[in-house]
Amino acid sequence: MPLKIDTREASHVTILDIQGRIILGPEIGALRTAVHDLVAQGRKKIILNLAEVDYLDSSGVGELVACFTTVRNAGGELKLLNLTQKVHDVLHVTKLYTVFDIKDDEFTAVKSFDYFFAK
Repeated sequence: MPLKIDTREASHVTILDIQGRIILGPEIGALRTAVHDLVAQGRKKIILNLAEVDYLDSSGVGELVACFTTVRNAGGELKLLNLTQKVHDVLHVTKLYTVFDIKDDEFTAVKSFDYFFAK
């Protein structure tokens, strides 16, 4: 199943709803392109909604880190939302849960970009 990415806006935040498997091949290319395009458009508050991601291989993990770095280097923030158990387990084993800002509900994720709300 190819990776499906839908883009939407909530307040001042861009949300990428990702569906499928983030694996080596055209899937990680699609994710990379989606994030790079957003950064090029000046959208620097990005949430990756991973609720429909059923598998993540080591290349997918690397691509999540690369996306995080791309957004951070552009002066933005990238957060993860609604991790499935498999994705959660992978991020736990790799200790990347300490790197990413991970949220369980969309409202909190969107509001976490508002520094007044977060404090």
